[in-house]
Amino acid sequence: MSVIWITGLSGAGKTTLARRVAYGLREEGEAVVLLDGDELRSVLGADTTNGEHHGREARLELAFRYARLCGIIASQGVTAVVATISLFKDVHEWNRKNLPGYFEVYLKVPLEELRRRDPKGIYRRFDEGATRSVAGLDLPVDEPERPDFKAENDGTPPDELANRVLEALRKRRGSSQ
Repeated sequence: MSVIWITGLSGAGKTTLARRVAYGLREEGEAVVLLDGDELRSVLGADTTNGEHHGREARLELAFRYARLCGIIASQGVTAVVATISLFKDVHEWNRKNLPGYFEVYLKVPLEELRRRDPKGIYRRFDEGATRSVAGLDLPVDEPERPDFKAENDGTPPDELANRVLEALRKRRGSSQ
């Protein structure tokens, strides 16, 4: 049981990586729950369509909700894989202290590349003035200080990146047993 916290800005590939990591763990016989920030927001009733209601404090509280939910899942012997922006030092520190088997993955992608990808149109809408409180633009974020795995945008195919994350996780688990 562990919590694999995959973080990065919008468009970094968090959900894609989380799906592949969850699949790999399931293939190894592990019980896994995959949580995606986009889906969690709708379940937990957080409105992210209006920047006025989703500033730093609201996002911070939501990130702590995700963390507590992951803790409940992990406490029942299930690995939680979560894809979330949640780039807050306070959350990362809390996770390390409170979540079993916490493994932090940081996808660091340059803003130019995120703007190019822009799968949800967030950066375009920001540039048009249609939205605000965008993480990494007008909403400050805290880059993880010591992620367990950090991937820079180097063109690594998602399956290969997932294999690297799984290998790093195996090594971590092997050294803690």
